[in-house]
Amino acid sequence: MSIDSIDAAPPATAQTEQAVREQALVEEVIRSFASGGSDRDREVMNSLVRHLHAFIRDIRLTEDEWSKAIGFLTRAGHITTDTRQEFVLLSDVLGASMQTIAVNNEAVGDATEATVFGPFFVENAPQIDIGGDIAGGAAGEPCWVEGTVRDTDGNPLPGARIEVWEADEDGFYDVQCSDGRTAARAHLFADKDGRYSFWGLTPTPYPIPYDGPVGQMLEHYGRSPIRASHLHFMVSAPQKRTLVTHIFVDGCKYLDRDSVFGVKESLIKEFAAQPAGTPTPDGRDLGGREWTRARFDIVLPPAGPSTATATKTS
Repeated sequence: MSIDSIDAAPPATAQTEQAVREQALVEEVIRSFASGGSDRDREVMNSLVRHLHAFIRDIRLTEDEWSKAIGFLTRAGHITTDTRQEFVLLSDVLGASMQTIAVNNEAVGDATEATVFGPFFVENAPQIDIGGDIAGGAAGEPCWVEGTVRDTDGNPLPGARIEVWEADEDGFYDVQCSDGRTAARAHLFADKDGRYSFWGLTPTPYPIPYDGPVGQMLEHYGRSPIRASHLHFMVSAPQKRTLVTHIFVDGCKYLDRDSVFGVKESLIKEFAAQPAGTPTPDGRDLGGREWTRARFDIVLPPAGPSTATATKTS
């Protein structure tokens, strides 16, 4: 739908004179932004104003509904902290985060698909060697993850930086704990052949924070706050588009109802169960514990006009 078509058909409930007054306000607001910012700033703001006013006019928003919406956003602001971003959660559960990712990550050959960043990424996570352990004491079933990083021509990308992070078996990230721990996150670099491997935790489902206004909204509409089991990746290499993605556990019962719409078929991977006592790839002694293993081969496209800028989304 074009911007012009949004304004072309006034709501059926509005009389002609009323529609003219309403449209005049839209144009007045747009003119108020005409002399500042860049061309792109004005393009964004003009479209925002037209779509916002079209929404208000289309549903004939009541003043009580408008007041409730302002109250909702106010509560979202009050609950937001350095480690809790309610507006990111709102973007996620409305599908806005995934739509932005889709727009900014056009398909290129067999490049790995992107998905939401999530609000729990932390800069300067500890570095581990290939084959190292990201768990850092976090509770959960051990999981061996391995794969390669290549470009769309099949060439290995030695030295590609791989950031990984995940929740523990109880569904909590380290930043949600009060003791300042760093756990279940790290970064490593692919070897000369583009290969990588590490020990992590077998992902489990968990709810996004639902004790705030976003959670209340989900409950009101009968939606679950649960995210499908997943492991986060952010992968970068010179002259390549940075990839922000997850891998999801094949068989997870939430794959078709992930609360933030992040699941893509190509990102569902087998986390093969290994009975207790099964030899590990690196000879690690797991003390008789069961474990899983997964493979994730990553393909990065060239950097270009559609390169995505990583933003914190769920």
